[in-house]
Order: sequence, then structure tokens, then C-alpha cells
Amino acid sequence: MSQAELLDKQAGAATGHGRMPRQIPYIIANEGCERFSFYGMRNILTPFLISTLLLFLPEADRAGEAKHVFHTFVIGVYFFPLLGGWLADRFFGKYNTVFWLSLVYCAGHACLAAFENNLNGFYFGLLLIALGSGGIKPLVSTFVGDQFDQTNKHKAKLVYDAFYWIINFGSFFASLLMPIFLRSYGPAVAFGIPGILMFIATVVFWSGRKKYVHVPPAPADPHSFMRVARSALLAHAPNQGRPGLIVATIGAIGALASLAMSFQWGFVIAACLALVLVLAFGGIGVSMQLERARPFHPAEAVDGVRAVLRILIVFALVTPFWSLFDQKASTWIVQANAMTQPTFNVFGSDFKFQPAQMQALNPLLVMILIPFNNLVLFPLIRMIGIEPTALRRMTAGIAFTALAWVVIGAIQVHMDNGNATSMAWQILPYAILTLGEVLVSATGLEFAYSQAPKAMKGIIMAFWSLAVTVGSLWVLIVNASVKNDAVIGWIKTTGLGVIAAQMYFFAAFAFIAALVFGWYATRYRLTDNYRE
Repeated sequence: MSQAELLDKQAGAATGHGRMPRQIPYIIANEGCERFSFYGMRNILTPFLISTLLLFLPEADRAGEAKHVFHTFVIGVYFFPLLGGWLADRFFGKYNTVFWLSLVYCAGHACLAAFENNLNGFYFGLLLIALGSGGIKPLVSTFVGDQFDQTNKHKAKLVYDAFYWIINFGSFFASLLMPIFLRSYGPAVAFGIPGILMFIATVVFWSGRKKYVHVPPAPADPHSFMRVARSALLAHAPNQGRPGLIVATIGAIGALASLAMSFQWGFVIAACLALVLVLAFGGIGVSMQLERARPFHPAEAVDGVRAVLRILIVFALVTPFWSLFDQKASTWIVQANAMTQPTFNVFGSDFKFQPAQMQALNPLLVMILIPFNNLVLFPLIRMIGIEPTALRRMTAGIAFTALAWVVIGAIQVHMDNGNATSMAWQILPYAILTLGEVLVSATGLEFAYSQAPKAMKGIIMAFWSLAVTVGSLWVLIVNASVKNDAVIGWIKTTGLGVIAAQMYFFAAFAFIAALVFGWYATRYRLTDNYRE
């Protein structure tokens, strides 16, 4: 550190107004390129599968299989944060883990571009991208936090705002441009461009390596979440049995039974359902006997586990939102493929809007709705005497998401009756869905961070990612169910098509979740665990 930098640091420590860390632009640029690469690939995945890679299937089965592949991929993306966080915290540190998994990420993009006509090679590329993207997902944002200290922590919010903006900026242009490249230049180019952006992201991140603050991996914590939970389940109490252990054991047996059904359900559904059973029954069992852990662990650790278990209930009730939200890149594209494409005159030439390009509406609306909510909507709500707390915003967000699916279902019914329908009709459900997103997704992490004790914030990030995984699990289960003859027969008695029936089912699923979430919110006791 130079003499001038040392003097600036000392002045910042004295006033609490230190300057912005000079290494931040490297991380912001890395995030922008990485998000473009991810959304650019993800947003053309479903149409590519339907139009090219799955042509060996009967035409009627291609859309369903494309949705299955897409949501299996999403499950992987939001499951691997557990692995990335564990590797960084226990062994390699954040920088090394992000850098090496970014190279895995690049290799995955290369596979997509190289194996456009090879099913196994393409799926292997998706696996590598899920590992790379998911593995770095919980680390980049926390790596940003590591660059700040008490002298400049007030500037961290500006950086996180820039993070969210750059994510949607990259997503907007990726959603707008990549379908054009897929149509005009083919899949090798369309999947190759995101790979180039990811390579640039990795090089930019590597370029700042000597400027970053590197926080070393933490030693094993004897009072971690899992150690406290294990103590609670195994501890004896005088003249009492261990009912919590029995409940947890039932969950473990159910998980093994689920894995045993993998030959019938498929490994992804069986494994994810097994994980849900272990978490649900294990969490209930731990909560039943948590007080037994106090003789073995400090009160802060035990109370922290209780706080995490309460937050997990909130996360569980949010999973229907993720079921609906992520289908805009699968089910909604399938619907748009059967709609008429709006044509616009651009500089004297006709331009047709592609189905996958409709997803560009989502990040565009996010960039509009977030300032609108903060500057207009929330102040108006406060003026009528209602405080838009985090839990109230999330309740409304789940309900709005359900409403979006009622609208998209009505559009599908209109199409099923033989009416030509323009893709422009999807603008309304996209607007409603995005309003639900900013009320749920943008609020959820803020809520979780404020409620989680300091020592438990890392595990909360992992469980938030798992909520997205479980949301896609529900989609896979529903998609598998509609292949059952009895279910199809029942749907026919309703007079609805299969796709429309699924849309209304998901809408009802989310409305019920919103009601239960709102009820639980009235009983949830808020805490404040921000730093002093």
C-alpha cells in the first residue's frame, strides 16, 4: 500500500467515509459479462431443444421434454451453490473457487457450441454450466462484501444496487439479441457468443487478483448449524424419548424410498424429492428437540438454528413462486411458438419479434418497476396507513405471480379454441409476473439477511438457492403427472387442454401458497440482525 493510500485509509477510518474500493470495477464488469453469458444461453435453450436437438422425438413430445431438460438444468444451477459455498468456506477461499469454477463454466459453453448435434455432449455442457454458474452464485456477491470495511461500508449498497442493475442490463440485451443470432447464424454461433462473454468475464476477474481483499477460509465451526442440529437430535432428556429423532428418521426412510423410485420417476425428481423429505422432516425433528442442544453449544448458536428453521418455513412457502417464475423461459416460450409474431418496421425493414425475445420484457420491466415501487408505489401505500413490510410485499408478490398465470391460462384457452393470437398479448402477464418478482425475489434476500444471525447468514444463502431448486422440482413432478393416462382423462372432462389445465393448476398452487404465506406472516416475529 502506498503512502497516499495509507493516509486515505487512516482518514477514512477516522471519519467513517472511506473511498470506494478500486477493485470493485473488476467484479462489476465480471458480473455483467457472466450474466449476459448465462441468460443468453438460458433464454435460447428451450427453443433450440424443440427446433433442433430433440427432433428425434415425436413432435407432440418435444415441448414437454424441452421443459423437463430446462427445469432439470435450473435445479442444478441452484443446487450447486451448496458445493461452491462449501469449497470456498472450508478449503480454497472465494477468489480461487470463483476463478476455477469460472473455467469449468467456460468449458460448458464450449461444449454447447461444439456439440450442437450431439445429445450427450450438449447435456454434458449443461452440467458443466450448472456446476460453474451455480458454484460461483453465492460467492461473487459475498466476495464484494469482503472488499469493504468499517471505513467505507456505507458505499456497499451502491455496489449491490449496481450489481442488480447490471444483472438485468445483461439479461435484457441477451434476451433481445441471442434469439436473432440463433435464427440467423445457427446454434454454434448463438451458444458460442455467451461462451466468449464468460471467458472475458473470467479474464477480467483474474486481472484484479492482486487488488482484491482475500479473506481466508474459516476453520471448522464446532457450533455450526449442522453440529447444533445433530446435538439436538441425539441428546437424551431424563424420562423422555426422542420424538424429534423419530420424525427425522421417518424423513430419512422416505428419502431412501424416493431414491429407490428413481428408475420410475427419473434420478433428478427422486433425488430432489429425497432432499426435500430430509430437510422437511429433519427440520421438524430438530425444532422438537432443539432445547436439548443448549448444554453443548452457546445460546447464540442454538437461537441461530431456531431462527434458521423459522426462515426455512418462509422459504418453503416461496417455492411455488419459483415454480411459476422460471417457466417464463420454458412454458411461456412454448406458448409463444404457437402465436403470431408481431412485425415492426425498423429503419425501413420489417422486423419480426421472436418468441424467446419476449423474455427481454422481464429485465426491462425490473429496471422500471424497482424505482417505481420505491419512489411512487410504496410511499402511496404508506400514505394510506399501511407499511409495506418485507413479508407483506412477498405475500402480494406471490399473489401477483398467480394472477399472471390466470391471464396466461386465459390466453391459452383462447388459442385452444382455434383463435390466432399475437405474442403481444403476453405483455400483460409478463408485466404482472415481473411485479411479483420484484416483490418476492428482490425482497427475499433482504428479509433473510435481516433475520439470520451473523453466524448463520451463509447457510441462509444456500437454503435460498435450494428454494429455487424445489420450485423447479414441482414443475418436473407436474410435467411427469400429465403423462399419466388417468390424469389426462380427468383433464379432458374439464374441457381444457393439457397446457391450459397445467397453467390454471400452477395459478391455484400459488394462490394457496399466498394465503398460507400471509397467514404465517401475521405470526412471524421479526428480528433485526444487521451489524451494529
